[in-house]
Amino acid sequence: MSDTPGQKSPGTMSYSKWKSLKLPPDRRRVLSGVQPSGKLHLGNYFGAIRQHIASQDEDAERFIFIADYHSMTTVTDGAQRRALTLDVALDYLALGLDPAKTTFFRQSDVPEVHELAWMLACVTNTGLIEKAHSFKDKIAKGIEPSVGLFTYPILMASDILIYRSNWVPVGDDQVQHLELTRDMAGKFNRAYGEVFPLPQALLVEAGAKVPGTDGQKMSKSYGNTIDIFAEGKALKKSVMGIVTDSTPLEGAKDPTTCTIFALYQLFATQDETDALAAMYRAGGMGYGTAKSMLLEKIDERFGPARERRRELAGNLDYVEGVLRAGAARARAEAEITMGLARKAAGL
Repeated sequence: MSDTPGQKSPGTMSYSKWKSLKLPPDRRRVLSGVQPSGKLHLGNYFGAIRQHIASQDEDAERFIFIADYHSMTTVTDGAQRRALTLDVALDYLALGLDPAKTTFFRQSDVPEVHELAWMLACVTNTGLIEKAHSFKDKIAKGIEPSVGLFTYPILMASDILIYRSNWVPVGDDQVQHLELTRDMAGKFNRAYGEVFPLPQALLVEAGAKVPGTDGQKMSKSYGNTIDIFAEGKALKKSVMGIVTDSTPLEGAKDPTTCTIFALYQLFATQDETDALAAMYRAGGMGYGTAKSMLLEKIDERFGPARERRRELAGNLDYVEGVLRAGAARARAEAEITMGLARKAAGL
């Protein structure tokens, strides 16, 4: 199966290029997943969630699933997983996800994904899976090297292929997952006939990086996050805990090396960003003032969503209904795919 002309590399295209394409409806199915392994934070919002919400009105069919099966590689408490899964659902809906425009569901409500994962495992060499960077990275962080963690890319490939997805938005560090998925789809197609379209990585321009409170990339793994829906004392503690250098209040400061400034400019207008940069360089302003300005911007951005989230948390029957309706649509597609795969494989 040939790829669309104009890609950066086989199976990869920039998001801006994709938006300009005039593709038929049957080639515009986009799939994304989010793992419920911890509270969603500003890195998640600016890295993916904001784009997920903003792109709902584009001419594409969108699937977003909460990857609760995947979370089993790191979360070992059932009650915690249920709570984190609910948190993700509440967060996305509060931030503006429209279930009428996006098929939104729990991964575990579509059990066919495991049947397909087995089929893919049977045409996939262990050498291919051993190439996965994610396994090595997680082991380096002290996560137990379980069989589930090792075969994680196969379940991920199943997530993508079972809905016959055409596009998967990813960052540069996630492109390998799509390469592995395309390899597995190709192996199955060569063995049993053309069943799966080869999905393509939709490279989302990262824009500004989202640093954590310690200046490293914001990540649950580093314990340096600012949660999207933190508020009051908890939010203030996170923001006031941002690490800074020892430049005294009266001294000029470099905004380009400051974590507070990097976060502030994600929320601020260009004029507001320029004004704060000038205050940094002029001296006479302490980092505490900049932290207070950042705190105000976070409250301003997420205040309305906090109210919506509280309303949703008081109507969990509605939230559950959204997830079940999304799962019904997703499972209908999964059953079509499995019918094709079973027939091709002689099952």
